[in-house]
Amino acid sequence: MDKALEEHLSSIRKNAQAVGRDMTLMEVCGGHTRTIMRYGIREMLPDNVRLISGPGCPVCVTPRHDIDCMIALAEIGIPVATYGDMLRVPGSGSSLEKAKASGMKVFEVYSAEEVLVLRKSHPEIVFFGIGFETTAPMTAYLLGRDVCVYSVHRLIPPAMKALLAGEVRIDGFIDPGHVATITGTVPFEEIGVAQAVAGFSPELVLRAVDELVRNIREGRPEVVNAYPEAVRPEGNPVARKLMDEVFEPSDSLWRGIGNIASSGLEVKDRSLDAKLKYKKIIGGVPAPAKTACRCADVLRGAIEPTGCTLYNVSCTPEDPKGACMVSSEGACAIYHDAGK
Repeated sequence: MDKALEEHLSSIRKNAQAVGRDMTLMEVCGGHTRTIMRYGIREMLPDNVRLISGPGCPVCVTPRHDIDCMIALAEIGIPVATYGDMLRVPGSGSSLEKAKASGMKVFEVYSAEEVLVLRKSHPEIVFFGIGFETTAPMTAYLLGRDVCVYSVHRLIPPAMKALLAGEVRIDGFIDPGHVATITGTVPFEEIGVAQAVAGFSPELVLRAVDELVRNIREGRPEVVNAYPEAVRPEGNPVARKLMDEVFEPSDSLWRGIGNIASSGLEVKDRSLDAKLKYKKIIGGVPAPAKTACRCADVLRGAIEPTGCTLYNVSCTPEDPKGACMVSSEGACAIYHDAGK
C-alpha cells in the first residue's frame, strides 16, 4: 500500500479509537463516491467510521416535474439544449432522450459555446441549466449573451445544512472539491459541523477523512481545506461575480430532501427566464405521481442503492427507473459499476 495511504489510515484508526463511538461521514460529491467505491475505501476504515453518499449528483436532485416541463416545451416545437446525462433521466412518462428520438428539437451539448452555435439556426432555443456551483458560471455566461434559460441550478451548502436536520445522523461532511474551487471554504463554515474539502484520488479522500475524524475527536466543528492544491479560501471571485450578475438565490425543491430556502439560482432577467416566458405552457404540466423508485432515500443517505427493491432488477443503467441510475455521479450507477 502507498505510504501516504497507510499514514492516513493509521491516523484514522488511532483517532477513531479515541472517539469511542460510531461516526457517520457523508460525501456530497458523486466524484468522491466513485473513488470510494472503486478503491474500496469504506472497507479500509475502522468499523466505527461509516461513509454514506449524499446529494452529490445535480441530475439526481432535479425533480421530475422540471424534466416534464422541458419535455412540454419540446413538444410544442421549442428547441431545447442540455447536458448529456439529463437527456436520459426519466420524467413522469418520457425523457428528453425519447423526445429527441421522436423528432423533437432536443440537443445534447457539452459546452456553453455549443449552445451559442445552435442558437444561430435555432434562435428560440432554451438551455436547461443544471448543476451546482461548478457549472452555474457557464450558464451565467450564456445569460450574458441573451440565451433563454430554464434554471435548475442549486447551491450545495444550504442542502448540507438541511440534511443535518433530517432523519440521518451526520457527524461530518466530505465537502465537494469542484464546488469549493468556485465558492471557496467560507460558505461551508456556516453549516456548523466538522468538514473537510477533498480532492478525488484515494489519498486525497483519505486525507479528508483523516482530518474529519481528528476534528470530531477534538470537538472542533470546523472546515478544513484538505485540497489546497486546487481550492483557495476565497474560491474563484471572477466566477462568483459572473453568477451574482445574472442569478438570484431562491427557495428550491430538491428530489429526496424537499424545499430548501435560498438553495436555488433563478434568472434575474425576466425576459430570459424560460419559467416566466413559457409560464402558460409550464403551468399546465401536472405534478408527477409517486413511483417505487427510492432515489429520494438514496440522496438523503437514508439507504444505500442496494436497499431499493428496483435496484439491479428492473432498474439498470440500460433501463433506468430513477435519476440515480443515470448519471455517472449517481450513487446507484456507481454501485452498479462497482458490482454491488
